[in-house]
Amino acid sequence: MTDISLLYLSKKDVEEVGLSMTEIIDVLDLMFKEKGEGRVEMPPKPGIHTRKDAFIHAMPAYIPSLKSAGMKWISGYPENQQKKLPYINGLLILNDPDTGIPTTIMDGTWITAQRTGAATAIAAKYLARKDSSSAGIIACGIQGRSNLEALACIFDLTTVKVFDIFPEVAEKFAREMGVIVGVDIEVVSDPKDAVLGLDLVVTSGPILKNPDPVIDVDWLAEGAFASLVDFDSYWKADALRQADKLATDDIRQMGYYREAGYFKNTPEAYADLGDIVTKRKVGRETEQERIISINLGLALDDMATAILIYNKALEKNIGTQLPL
Repeated sequence: MTDISLLYLSKKDVEEVGLSMTEIIDVLDLMFKEKGEGRVEMPPKPGIHTRKDAFIHAMPAYIPSLKSAGMKWISGYPENQQKKLPYINGLLILNDPDTGIPTTIMDGTWITAQRTGAATAIAAKYLARKDSSSAGIIACGIQGRSNLEALACIFDLTTVKVFDIFPEVAEKFAREMGVIVGVDIEVVSDPKDAVLGLDLVVTSGPILKNPDPVIDVDWLAEGAFASLVDFDSYWKADALRQADKLATDDIRQMGYYREAGYFKNTPEAYADLGDIVTKRKVGRETEQERIISINLGLALDDMATAILIYNKALEKNIGTQLPL
């Protein structure tokens, strides 16, 4: 029998591959077209829950056109922040679509952050005003960083305001991300100031089943776009209902979460990004529409990104071969 090995890629290895945010946005745009055309396979992600508001999810998906098949095993533990541990941790496995043999196992934390930001950029590309130039970020962790970086790849940002419950985290974010996106970032002490009058808004705190939201009616401006990376954790029901359109990245998965107890007061989505990217459903129609996208985080995002990392790692001889 032929000896079989797989490529192990640590977080450092994954980062060393050097995949750019623009490359991830481009491949996710392609993936959502494939999804909209029905040429992918992705069941709703099953999970276990060992602590309140914590999750460990299994996320399998297959994208034939990219020859990418695999699964991410990912956890989110809000209390980790108090322990100075990452909120999100995980591993990702790719399999050869022809034989089913595992080809690589890699860190899933970097991929999760980057593809989440890229998915927000895809939603904004089709649902935000083309001339959007101001952005607000609520929660300045890893997701806040990747979302701002991704939005800056699509829009010419001139104004950025950020809020975090830990002011020192927001100050560090402003210093470091200001250099990356080329904008002087203003730290605000009230979350309202990171929403009011801004074109693009991202909330990226922990996902909570029973949240105590703060974003109220009329905070989101007419013509603005918001990406809710943390589901509805920051948004009051009336503020969500004020949206002219509410989209998601996968309607079937949103229904799965509703059955699990999330989105108790959140309106139904009118379309998912696959529908919108393929123009089966219309995106933005007027300059005045308030539009919200609740991206749940798809295994398809991960597989689209992971296959690029795997191929580049092989080209650059990055990682460690391990026998099976």
